[in-house]
Amino acid sequence: MSAVRSKFFVLLCCPQVEAQHCVWYGECGDSPTVTGKKYNCNYTGPPKPLPSEGAELLDELCPGLNYGDRYLCCDVNQLRTLKGSLQLPLQFLSRCPACFLNLMNLFCELTCSPRQSLFMNATKLQPYQDVAVEVPLGDLSVWGPSAAMYNACKDVQAPSTNVQALSLLCGKVASLCNATNWIQYMFNINNGQSPFDITPIFSDGPTAGFTPMDNQTWACSDSLEDGSGPCSCQDCTPVCGPAPVPPASPAPWTILGLDAMVVIMWVSYMAFLLVFVGGVLSAWCYRRRRIMSEYGPILDSNNPMSLNGGSSDGADATCCERLGERFEGTLRRLFTAWGSFCVRQPALVVLTTVALVAAASAGLVYMRVTTDPVDLWAADSSRARQEKDYFDRHFGPFFRTEQMIITTTPDVNSTIYEPYFGGPNVTFGPILGKDILHQVLDLQLQVEALVATYEGQNVTLEDICLSPLAPYNNNCTVLSVLNYFQNSHDQLDHQVGDFFYVWDDYHSHFLYCVSAPASLNDTTHLHDPCMGTFGGPVFPWLALGGYNGNNATALVITFPVINYLNDKTRVGKAKAWEEEFIRFMKSYTNSNLTVSFSSERSIEDEINRESENDVSTIVVSYVIMFVYISLALGHIQSFRRLLVDSKVSLGIAGILIVLSSVACSLGIFSYAGVPLTLIVIEVIPFLVLAVGVDNIFIIVQTLQRDERMPQEELHQQIGRILGDVAPSMLLSSVSETVAFFLGALSNMPAVRTFSLFAGLAVLIDFLLQISCFVSLLGLDAKRQENNRLDILCCVKLADGQEAKTDGLLFRFFKKLYAPFILQEWVRPIVVAVFVGMLSFSVAVVDKVDVGLDQKLSMPDDSYVLQYFKNLSTYLHTGPPVYFVVEDGLNYSSPEGQNAVCGGVGCRNDSLVQQVYSASLISQYTTIAYTPSSWLDDYFDWIKPRSSCCRYYNTTGAFCNASVVDPSCLHCRAMTPAGKQRPTGEDFMHYLPMFLSDNPNTKCGKGGHAAYSSAVVLGDKGVGSSYFMTYHTILKDSPDYIDALKMARVLADNITLALGHKVFPYSIFYVFYEQYLTIAYDTALNLGVSLGAIFVVSTVLLGFEVWAAALVSLTIAMILVNMFGVMWLWGISLNAVSLVNLVMSCGISVEFCSHIVRAFSVSMKGSRVERAEEALAHMGSSVFSGITLTKFGGILILALSKSQIFQIFYFRMYLAMVLLGATHGLIFLPVLLSYIGPSVNKAKVFAAKQRYANTEREPLLNY
Repeated sequence: MSAVRSKFFVLLCCPQVEAQHCVWYGECGDSPTVTGKKYNCNYTGPPKPLPSEGAELLDELCPGLNYGDRYLCCDVNQLRTLKGSLQLPLQFLSRCPACFLNLMNLFCELTCSPRQSLFMNATKLQPYQDVAVEVPLGDLSVWGPSAAMYNACKDVQAPSTNVQALSLLCGKVASLCNATNWIQYMFNINNGQSPFDITPIFSDGPTAGFTPMDNQTWACSDSLEDGSGPCSCQDCTPVCGPAPVPPASPAPWTILGLDAMVVIMWVSYMAFLLVFVGGVLSAWCYRRRRIMSEYGPILDSNNPMSLNGGSSDGADATCCERLGERFEGTLRRLFTAWGSFCVRQPALVVLTTVALVAAASAGLVYMRVTTDPVDLWAADSSRARQEKDYFDRHFGPFFRTEQMIITTTPDVNSTIYEPYFGGPNVTFGPILGKDILHQVLDLQLQVEALVATYEGQNVTLEDICLSPLAPYNNNCTVLSVLNYFQNSHDQLDHQVGDFFYVWDDYHSHFLYCVSAPASLNDTTHLHDPCMGTFGGPVFPWLALGGYNGNNATALVITFPVINYLNDKTRVGKAKAWEEEFIRFMKSYTNSNLTVSFSSERSIEDEINRESENDVSTIVVSYVIMFVYISLALGHIQSFRRLLVDSKVSLGIAGILIVLSSVACSLGIFSYAGVPLTLIVIEVIPFLVLAVGVDNIFIIVQTLQRDERMPQEELHQQIGRILGDVAPSMLLSSVSETVAFFLGALSNMPAVRTFSLFAGLAVLIDFLLQISCFVSLLGLDAKRQENNRLDILCCVKLADGQEAKTDGLLFRFFKKLYAPFILQEWVRPIVVAVFVGMLSFSVAVVDKVDVGLDQKLSMPDDSYVLQYFKNLSTYLHTGPPVYFVVEDGLNYSSPEGQNAVCGGVGCRNDSLVQQVYSASLISQYTTIAYTPSSWLDDYFDWIKPRSSCCRYYNTTGAFCNASVVDPSCLHCRAMTPAGKQRPTGEDFMHYLPMFLSDNPNTKCGKGGHAAYSSAVVLGDKGVGSSYFMTYHTILKDSPDYIDALKMARVLADNITLALGHKVFPYSIFYVFYEQYLTIAYDTALNLGVSLGAIFVVSTVLLGFEVWAAALVSLTIAMILVNMFGVMWLWGISLNAVSLVNLVMSCGISVEFCSHIVRAFSVSMKGSRVERAEEALAHMGSSVFSGITLTKFGGILILALSKSQIFQIFYFRMYLAMVLLGATHGLIFLPVLLSYIGPSVNKAKVFAAKQRYANTEREPLLNY
């Protein structure tokens, strides 16, 4: 691009004349400064007539000037030189006709004007040659020609580079360019192309007898005489009207300056306390005055409210009560018969279940584990997944990235660069010291030379890298500032000076290249290229960390590697090289450099390593739970009977049954081809163990507390016990199963897969427990009755009778805990505390962060963590974003072109214009730059004035601009029709040439490097295409989520304007789309689960709607409190935490449903007594079965090196167990004591009949 600017200068330097008196004429003598350039011949005579062969050329180059009889101060050779020198400016500025016309007029006046001597003075002459001139150009006010030309050009865009054209034509970035330094740059001999200096003099009046040049200029908003319209909004700000203004950020919802939710919940809680405490006190005073005992009216058989009153035959029971009793009785009879059968036929039941488990588990041979993050987080039907698949099919997958971020150690110092030719001193940070750059270049070259092995073949970077100009240039794309020095130590050491001073060295070249990265020749004495060896520019914001305009604090080196769709061999080669890259970087050491790095495979590798490392943690966690279960199941009557009363073998059998249910679930779904995920493998055993162990403890401990009735055999006793407890197990298991299966309706693959596997595992676990475990329980009971030792069942203990006692935990719950919790003064405190916890959680539920910090997915000792940290610290730009136009748009028609392009004549709501407008408010839209537009560059490439589009007149094949061959003709003639955009067949005829053309010094608009993959050509025309830009810096999940959201809003607006589908695509969209709807998905999943639990509980509790409502209410409170814990503990809402919330919903059923069912079937006289009995009998089993079992295993998870385990498993598991236990064992009994359902009269009558004339009859009214 330096050549662009430099040729500008050649023109400016070459010609001058005065009215009827010239300053030069013709070309003669080679410039010793710039090879291949000539001086103009010194000539002070009158203008000469232009030869006829130059007339057409003059009309083409100087359409805005009228030289009358065409007596000029230039010959045809000078006009040809002028045309050649205008080629690159033409390609970048002609998209704004007024800008380019002003520039051409300036050059035409300087080169050919017969009035040269009025405004140009030759100040240094050699024989027959002009070697220096002065040119007064007029005042630099907004009305002066210099300022007017600059104002017309300052906004013009260069679509292929996402920057303004003046960044390529001014010697510095456009933001630092102005009218003065632009003109000075074009006139400076140091640009490497101008054969001599032109000194501009800015004055508003005559200077030393010379009159300032005052040729007519046009504003970018003007229409031209040739019919050209105003420049587009993208290239001319005045055309746009008012600049877009981002909407104001929504003000936070506050009340009296405080967070509204906090205020509302605080007021609500205070109101609740006022009402609740008032009600409790009123009831207490009423009882003291009128009743004396709170149980009096309940127990008094003469009181109509008494449970003991009414008909003794249950005639006054309601229809629902009778229906519930019949349903309950049916379940009891079925389970009683089944339990008796299982005990009587243990061999048949055990062998059958073993065979079925083996058959189901055999499906594990077909097991597939999904580790692809895309499959884990994005459903096939999701919008982001479909758009990714569309992009991959049409344009190829996004390239693989291998990247290094390099900083220096603290002992490396900064340096001060003092420019030899004047100017302010520039501080070069430590990372930009020459010695450091040499060391970094050594590292880069070592990486480029790495050789890996794949299936016996050597794989080098050249085999897999991105080479945009292949096969003409096979150099790999390496985005590194060392490419400013052509990746060469010699180029880095290149300097020019004399014996005393260094004029220019790597400092000046670096400063030039960060301003003009696409330059082919800098303007210093070095004349070195900035363009990378791969044929493309290296933009400083991509290669420099902490970049601030001309300095940096880190170097970023990126090796893009081609990704392939459905080509395992090529992807395998890339992965093999990446593995070698990682191995090399891990072993690399340099005392001056700190290098963080990452490869495309790094995250997946580290996640797999993390999973392998955590196997030991998980195993220890489960071993602790297994040991506890095996030891805690036994109820030791005395030390003598320790080995008889222990139930280690039964505990192991119960654990095996739990694991078998998990294996069956995995196997069955593996048969169906459903892949597993790491979440399923890690979470489901924990879940099923919680559910299964609870049921095991309930069955075993109920048997241990039961007294066998007279004449009752063992199989009858276990059948009766199963009839009592199995409905409770059925309630919890079916509730969980239905809740999980409904959770599978989620669109999130991780949640859906977990729900499917968990639902089936819980169901199978229940079936195995009421069959195989019951049979094994019968065998163990027989062993215990025969005084045989546990495990060593062949050894028999001498007969001896021991008094049967209740277990310690049961006695604690029955004698101490339950009476204390349900004391009259304790219950209000419990309600107040738990409602306070609920209020707090509701107040903060909307403050829980959404997203998953990718750093959390890495082990504590992962090398990727430092890379993520440096990426966040030094990143200067965001990921690329592509606006994809789907098939079907007619680019050959003016309407289709105007709907997309961004140049003259394009619609103000075109795709390019809307993305450009969005970039003006990037802090809101997250769109950082104007998009690269192949369509606009194609229009510039094909213009008849341009030398880009040519073809051989003999064959019709494309002729590159660098080819010198008289048989090469311009694609389009300099006719009014030829100057228009190509349409119809013309459009499609030349487009393949544009997409195959490599950019060069004669034509910088070739589309091969920038657009070869951006356009899909079909038989009927252009198919799909994309327009690329970049997001702003994105550092955390909220930034990525907002970027996706805003890009979709923009794409939807473009789609509406075009009437054709346009969508945005970036590599991270597929991972962050879930967070756009995760709040809704969470509410839906948990709401559906709660609804399922309510319905199932209603049915299985004997149609007791109020009891089911209390179960659902308590579980809802647990879930809301989980959000409170998430906020307090810094746990974000994402797919992992949502899985845990769904699991929490299932585990909460275990904590609540058994207590509520025990309450509903209790025959005690008052709610307080019924709650106390339920808590005493079921509470101890729940506490020992779930709480204690899980607590030890959970604590081990805190030792994991995995941050995900520490945060999403240890913290959330601990929270769900503690919240479930406190709500189920503290709050729920108190709640039932206040508003629990009344006793079902039909059940009371049935119980009396069932236990009539037995030893249990007196207990009914106790």
